[in-house]
Amino acid sequence: MTDAERTERTTGGLMGKVTGKAKELAGELTDNEDLAREGRLQQAQGEASADAAEARRDAQQADATATLEEETTQTAQERERLEAELERARAEAAAERDREQAEEKASDQAAADINQAEAERAREKELADKREEFAEAATRVSNRDALELKREARQAERNADAIDPKE
Repeated sequence: MTDAERTERTTGGLMGKVTGKAKELAGELTDNEDLAREGRLQQAQGEASADAAEARRDAQQADATATLEEETTQTAQERERLEAELERARAEAAAERDREQAEEKASDQAAADINQAEAERAREKELADKREEFAEAATRVSNRDALELKREARQAERNADAIDPKE
């Protein structure tokens, strides 16, 4: 290789292909095989550069697709986790509501039982008071009857003494 060949730089891509084609045609027209060879090499490099760029784009697209799929999977997993967490929170809230309702029902029942017991106690006290009043009234009647009988007995004694004073 000559110094000119080692220092020669070719452009890639579409411009390299166009430049290479121009050099190849110029070399063929002027019977300059080095220029024609340089043109073909530049075209090949342009094609390789274009192929590499396309492969790079394909790789980037594949990478972006893989990243998107991974993010989609992660998002789906996160959504499922959040839905499960939300369902768990809803279940806990429902259980808490049920517990509170049960406590309220038990409290209401206890209050009703207390009210019923107090009402029963009041009825029993009222009945006991009436029985006591009745007993007191019966005692007064018995005492009055006893007094009346004693008075009658004394009167009968006086009458008997008046009829027969000896005894």
